Amino acid sequence: MSPAQETNSGRYYVGKSEHILKTPSCQELNGQVNLIMTSPPFPLNSKKSYGNMLGDEYLKWFTELAPIFAEMLTDDGSIVIELGNSWEPGRPVQSLLPLKSLLNFVSHPECQLRLIQEFVCYNPSRLPSPAHWVTVKRIRTVDSYTRLWWIAKSDFPKANNSKVLRPYSERMKYLLSTGRYNSGKRPSQHKIGETSFLRDCGGSIAHNLFELENMDDNRQVRLPHLPNGFSFSNSNSNDFFSQTCKKKGITPHPARMPMGLAAFFIEFLTDSGDLVLDPFAGSNTTGYAAARLDRKWIAIDAEEKYVEQSRIRFQDPALTNQHQ
Repeated sequence: MSPAQETNSGRYYVGKSEHILKTPSCQELNGQVNLIMTSPPFPLNSKKSYGNMLGDEYLKWFTELAPIFAEMLTDDGSIVIELGNSWEPGRPVQSLLPLKSLLNFVSHPECQLRLIQEFVCYNPSRLPSPAHWVTVKRIRTVDSYTRLWWIAKSDFPKANNSKVLRPYSERMKYLLSTGRYNSGKRPSQHKIGETSFLRDCGGSIAHNLFELENMDDNRQVRLPHLPNGFSFSNSNSNDFFSQTCKKKGITPHPARMPMGLAAFFIEFLTDSGDLVLDPFAGSNTTGYAAARLDRKWIAIDAEEKYVEQSRIRFQDPALTNQHQ
């Protein structure tokens, strides 16, 4: 198949990913993808414009993606999947379908996959959902987070947490400047050496919880440093993409992944020149982040209308200026 969009760094194909990835063009990439970073359609209560499925149909479809994805990966490659919650139709009861889908995917007998780590992205700005049970009946609280699951073919996939360090806290900066702290044995039975905390590593190791806004106003949010100006901020209504869509009368994809999340995992789990695949690309957040971070990318989506949104992303001066 010919790509609907092609740049120096990647290609965007239109069609169902389970079909596109079996075409000769994509089969040539088997064993060469370093990271599959994606947010597939969530299993929701009703059909959405971006193509979700329901119930057993969704479970079967999601499970059968496992061997297709695993075949694309390098031996030390990773899969990162954002998988949202869902609720039982007409009931104030959380569905087990997302968890069943994850378990079936990871434990697929043909793939030898394993779950490496869970990540949680806390975003209190999310709209109340499920709205009927939260804002009308007032019997449930707001789902204010999403989870991402890091999966791999090996116990030791490529990863380097020193590339995504958090800024040091003020207390740690003070400790480094004075060289003094209480060493010795802790109640936990850990023994802290006299010089254990005196090495300046440029920042602290990232947590698997991302706070897009403060949980505690008295504590500074310290999200990882990301190269090339990427931010975890969820306030993106004034960025180039959003403003251009508004000028052109285009409604942006309704379920876009925060740019900072895509950039974090691309920087954490790949190196310059590596290949990143997003099989449910939508407006191509992943491909854009990959290009900004000097990675190659492949994007796939079933909806042709999102190709135009991907083209808008690649007109962003932040990207074009970077590669001039």
